[in-house]
This record gives sequence, structure tokens and C-alpha cells, in this order.
Amino acid sequence: MPGVFTKRFSKSKQYLISLLMVGAVSAICFGISQYLGYRVVAFILLLTVSIIAISFDILPVLLSATLSAFIWDFFFIPPRFNFHVGDTEDVILLVMYFLIALINAVLTYKIRTDEKANLKKEEKVNTLKLYDTLLNSLSHELRTPIATIIAATDNLKSTNNSLSRENKEELVSEIAKASFRLNQQVENLLNMSRLESGFVRPKMDWCDISELVYETADKVEENKTGHRIRININPNIPLIKTDKILLGQVIYNLLNNAYLHTKPDVRIHVSAMMNVDILQLIVEDNGDGFPDTEIENVFDKFYRLKQSKAGGTGLGLSIVKGFTEALKGHVGLQNISSGGARFTIEIPCESSKLKMTP
Repeated sequence: MPGVFTKRFSKSKQYLISLLMVGAVSAICFGISQYLGYRVVAFILLLTVSIIAISFDILPVLLSATLSAFIWDFFFIPPRFNFHVGDTEDVILLVMYFLIALINAVLTYKIRTDEKANLKKEEKVNTLKLYDTLLNSLSHELRTPIATIIAATDNLKSTNNSLSRENKEELVSEIAKASFRLNQQVENLLNMSRLESGFVRPKMDWCDISELVYETADKVEENKTGHRIRININPNIPLIKTDKILLGQVIYNLLNNAYLHTKPDVRIHVSAMMNVDILQLIVEDNGDGFPDTEIENVFDKFYRLKQSKAGGTGLGLSIVKGFTEALKGHVGLQNISSGGARFTIEIPCESSKLKMTP
């Protein structure tokens, strides 16, 4: 529990606010002192010092505790308006009040300091875990395509002329696929870096959503994994104003995620529609879906399903979420009762009055 306002206010302002709080509470208590016993006032002042203790640094708190003790003595303990305490019991109460106020301030500060240290330690541990996860993922995700490129290139450069034309075309195809996969991993890392740094600033321009979906689907289908993508978009859907690059990356990562984590014979369906000024984009498949216990975690950075096959850095869906939110939208995931998963993207977009011609 770090100080609530320690970062918001400078040290001088903390002193000023602490003194004003003690002064204001004392003035209120003095105004209604005929209805309150001076011992009750002591509890109210202790409460005030406790509130200051959880809010500010140690020195303003100690000053407040000392000031409140003097105010209680001068204005409330009989005889009033002097520092003389006539009753031995009141002397003991005053000493106990002063000690309790100081101890309360010191202990609260110590607790805050310990919790701050534990929080930093926990953040460090989490950071190390993220780095380990990232390095473990990259050790496979980057090394595999690089190894493929090197092996295929060596075969093409060899002096062995026994390679047929089909073999050469196959090697070139393997190089292209590996390069594409490598580029995608680097792209995901760069995109996550942009999200983490807060540098994602959408550049709005008019966009044909139908054209964007078809272009993105063509990029994904270049991998030729056997999946079939069906696109259902009304040809008369209006132009929308959005960031084409960000939205294209969202669509690509959703399609690529379906390719990576479903069987080759699975059908992927993409649809888009405009509801007033809300673009609704749906990407669904008829695969196995997601475990119900893990749905809420799939958009977390570096998260991979427990039963998923090797591969993937766990960044794709977190980028989907980050870019969608950068566009002021929302992404949701649910399993389909008949089998498969459905991602639903809703993004507020200005739409044109012009319709796309079929």
C-alpha cells in the first residue's frame, strides 16, 4: 500500500495539506466541543493522523502527530488554553496519545515501505518470467524458420545437379514459407513493443472493409495449409473510416490463429456488417474451440493454451486485443455450441453514404 498521494503531491504540499487537515478537524471539534468530551476529540484526531499516515510520507505524518498532540492539550484538555495539565490521568492520556500517534505513523510508513519493496520484487519476478517465456518461444519460433531457410538455401547452392525442377520449386516454396513465418514473428514483436510503449496512434482514413478482408485472407492462404476461408460481406457495405493497417493486422492475426490451431480440413468463416456506426467483424471456425477454463486468458500476452501444440509466442491474440482497443473497439470470444470458436470484433466507425458497387 504505497502512499496514496506521495507521487501526486510534492513534499511541501504534503506538509501543507497535513497541517490543514489537522487544523480543520481541530476547528470543527472545537466548534462542537460542548457536545463532545475531550477524550472523544482525541480519537477523532488519531483517526485524522491515521488517514494522513496512509497518504503521505513519514515526515509530514510525524509533524501532524506532534501538532495534534499539542492542539489537543492546548484547546481541549482542562484547564484549556494553556499547556498545563491539571489531572494526572490526563497527563498519562496525553503522553499515551502522543506515543500512539507517533507509533501509528512509523508503523504505517514501515508497512508501506515493505509492501512497496515486495511489489517491486514481484514485478521483477514477473518480468523475468515474461522474458523466459519470450526467449523460450523465440528459441523455437525464430530458429525453426531460420534453419529451414539455411537448409533449403544450401541445397540450392550445392553443386549437385540432380535436383529436379520440382525439387527446386519445392525448396523455394519452403524458403518463402519460412521467411513469411519469420517475418510474422518479428512483426508481432514489433507490434507488441508499440502497444507496450503506448505509441499506437490510429491514422483514420476511408477503407473498403470487403477489399481489406479479401487481401488479408489471400496473405494467409499463401501458406496453403488446406484450410478453406469463406467470406460473407454485403457488397453494398459502405466505406468506413478507420486505420486500415491496424484493422488489417487484427484480421490477419485472427485468421492466422485459426490456421495455426485448427486441423487443415477446418472451415474458417469471415463476415462483416455495419450496424449504424459500429463495424461488426466475425471470424469463426468449426474446429474444437477453446477450453472453457482458458477463454478468459487467451488475450493475455505470451499466453498459450495448455494443450496446444508447440509453436507460437502467444502474442497474436494479445495484439488483436490491443489494436482493437486502440481503435476504441472491443473483441470477444465464445465457443460455438455446434463446435468451433467465434471471435467478434466491434469497432465504432464513421461510414460513408456511398455504397460499394457489386
